[in-house]
Amino acid sequence: SRHQDVVLSNQEKTMHLSAGKDFSSSDVKFIGLRDQYFCIIVEPANMAASAYIKKITPQESEAGLFMSETNLKPGAQIGHSYRIYLGPQDLKTINNAKPEWTAMIYFGTFDFIAQLLLQLLGFFYGLVHNWGWAIIILSIVVYFLLFPLSMKQMRSMKEMQVLQPKIEVLRKELKDNPQRLNKAIMELYKEHKVNPLSGCLPLLLQMPIFFALYQALIRSIDLRGAHFWWIKDLSSPD
Repeated sequence: SRHQDVVLSNQEKTMHLSAGKDFSSSDVKFIGLRDQYFCIIVEPANMAASAYIKKITPQESEAGLFMSETNLKPGAQIGHSYRIYLGPQDLKTINNAKPEWTAMIYFGTFDFIAQLLLQLLGFFYGLVHNWGWAIIILSIVVYFLLFPLSMKQMRSMKEMQVLQPKIEVLRKELKDNPQRLNKAIMELYKEHKVNPLSGCLPLLLQMPIFFALYQALIRSIDLRGAHFWWIKDLSSPD
């Protein structure tokens, strides 16, 4: 599934790995497997352990822990203890269990922005007590935050439209001389103080927020089963 991945924390760092690729690591603090909304975290409590991910078939993988070999004398006993969390990917719940495990909740490249948006969403829910209205308020807030960039993009596009007839004339006159054509177009931009890239820049700045918002909403456990007007489940396609 595109929502499944493995979280592995060792003595050096915490890694978010694809469940479909082979991997192994020693000195593991904990290993976790998650899907869209739920996860399982296993932490060895009293012994050193290694972790592995093994691809079995194109659709199936295995993730687990293995202990170092131990020689026991006749009649001797040994016990292994684990701390285990099995439940929703809810920041508060996991933090109450163990703060270090909150690394399980990860939204990809724009994780920081997604985490911030989720906190805002939770804040708005606390005000209106409905996830549907909270999403609408969050969308309005994001819209107004990005409004200056949107206006700049619209102005730039309008300026480019005004110059388009002049550019077409230049293309007809200098169609046999590409170098002169490019120079003439750049001089036209300079004369009218138009930056051809200014229309793309605002969009590039907005894209991380849109991607982060999508990841935050599609993985939010709070939206699972939430009702809003005719919608029975905000986490399902309408």
